[in-house]
Amino acid sequence: MYNLILKFSHSQINAMRRTKTEAEQTRQAIMESARRLFAERGVARTSLDQIAQAAGLTRGAIYWHFANKAELFTALREDSLLPFFQGMGETLQEDAHGDPLRALEEMFLYMLHALETDAGTRDTFSLIILKCEYVGEFRAVLASMLPRSEEWVGKIREAYMAAEREKLLRPGLDPELLALDSQAFLFGLTRLWLMDETGTTLRGKAEAMIRCHIATRRA
Repeated sequence: MYNLILKFSHSQINAMRRTKTEAEQTRQAIMESARRLFAERGVARTSLDQIAQAAGLTRGAIYWHFANKAELFTALREDSLLPFFQGMGETLQEDAHGDPLRALEEMFLYMLHALETDAGTRDTFSLIILKCEYVGEFRAVLASMLPRSEEWVGKIREAYMAAEREKLLRPGLDPELLALDSQAFLFGLTRLWLMDETGTTLRGKAEAMIRCHIATRRA
């Protein structure tokens, strides 16, 4: 009797594992189809029906995982950029041998390298910056991005404050304003880099621009 119960329990566990795996595979199929169609058509012109058809699924399958297109877009953004943000954080924490400004420079260069070499990161930033209108249900998506932005401004500010304590920062500069300025610089650089698809105006100069941005802050 005990063996029968144990066998039944194992069967239940295996079935639950299969169901979980299949659900995750379906979720990934939805997100990959959404990423491709968003890139081709833009977010506003892509419907959930089109995403379901591209994934070989029903619209109901999408609603099982995502309440609406905005939630799907947010999940796609977070899943795609989580490794990117982790890599940036690790780069900054290394502190470049006690030089916070060098650490910031390396973090900014890490972002540029990801754009240049990782198609998923590049496509996700393109969707966020160039191919999504933050109106209607997507106003909430824009609001949900602010905490992440504020978090990174805080990390950048801390690095500038550390540089100030180490007498590496040019006197008279405010770490708070520098952090906001760097945020604006990185956003603008990313947007212009993505727009320069031919690579004839900015992409070849982006690394030098980052190094110049940091150099102007150094004592």
